[in-house]
Amino acid sequence: MNKFTFQKSDIEIISRVLGVEPVKRIDHYRFVLENQKDKRRLALEVYPKVPIGDEDENLITIYTHNTHIQLYACTGYVPSESLGEVIFFTENKGRVSGVIVEKEAGCSVYNNVDASVLSGDFTQLAPEVMLSGIALSVAEHLLPSRED
Repeated sequence: MNKFTFQKSDIEIISRVLGVEPVKRIDHYRFVLENQKDKRRLALEVYPKVPIGDEDENLITIYTHNTHIQLYACTGYVPSESLGEVIFFTENKGRVSGVIVEKEAGCSVYNNVDASVLSGDFTQLAPEVMLSGIALSVAEHLLPSRED
């Protein structure tokens, strides 16, 4: 398996979907999203290679007025222009975590979701679990454990 690292072309795709140009910093890209109607502001930082332990990994950091979120070892992303959002995800030992960043400065986090939920019958899941399965299912085909 090739290890995923954000490239300039990935940053351009994220920029197009979120509708904002990033500011290039020394070791990362920073996107600032504002939704004046709903009085929301969100800063998304994409670190293509940051030392984490013994390896260089992708790191996604999100800042809001009262929240700080980090997704370590991001293994990929799914952009959706039609939904105006980008899903960043990682998988470890059959567990998936994801952060969804919306163009309208919204953010959702799903942590430690059993990967089997992503392809299961959503109607058989409790409503609290169903949303995570549906939200992260679009990334299932990109998960490292699904590669041949």
